[in-house]
Amino acid sequence: MSQWKSKFIYGVALACLVSACATPPAVDPAAKLDSIVAEADAAQKAGQTDKAVKLLKDATSAFPADKTPWVRLAQIRFDGENYGDAISYALEGLQRDPKDKVANSIVAVGGLRLSTKALNDLRTQNDLNGNVRTEAQGLAKILRESLGETVLVPPRPKAVARPAPAAAAAAAAKKGAVPAKPGTPEPSGDGANPFGSLQ
Repeated sequence: MSQWKSKFIYGVALACLVSACATPPAVDPAAKLDSIVAEADAAQKAGQTDKAVKLLKDATSAFPADKTPWVRLAQIRFDGENYGDAISYALEGLQRDPKDKVANSIVAVGGLRLSTKALNDLRTQNDLNGNVRTEAQGLAKILRESLGETVLVPPRPKAVARPAPAAAAAAAAKKGAVPAKPGTPEPSGDGANPFGSLQ
């Protein structure tokens, strides 16, 4: 083999070696995403919500098939009581994993909170009628069936009407009896046990 050929082969081998050393090692995508999410969590704990949101939004672009940044965005918005955005981000997470419990919970609870607020606003405007009322009743029925309850909000017990102390004293005076002290049980009327009617 000529000296020129051996130098050529040596040069090619050296070039391959140098280029192999210059190529950075492959980064594990999952590790990179975990690092971004950890950085966003740290920013959120430090009160830097805008920074956390930006990091996670960038992660949604860098890792479009992963649900994690979407679900974390949904959680941040839910905690900030921004239920519209929370639901929107959670739905993006559910497109990537329909069984994600956190995302499903955010959609359900966030939706209920938005509905409750809207219904309260309509009620205060005395404007809950027609199709809106019918739909609200249908939703309430679905909720009752889902929860296994016949009534979503139990009615308040009605207060028992008691005569005013002055009226009771006047009525007792007419009968010639001594008025009972407030809080004292009334006799049953037959002279027997005054607590008989409670048994």
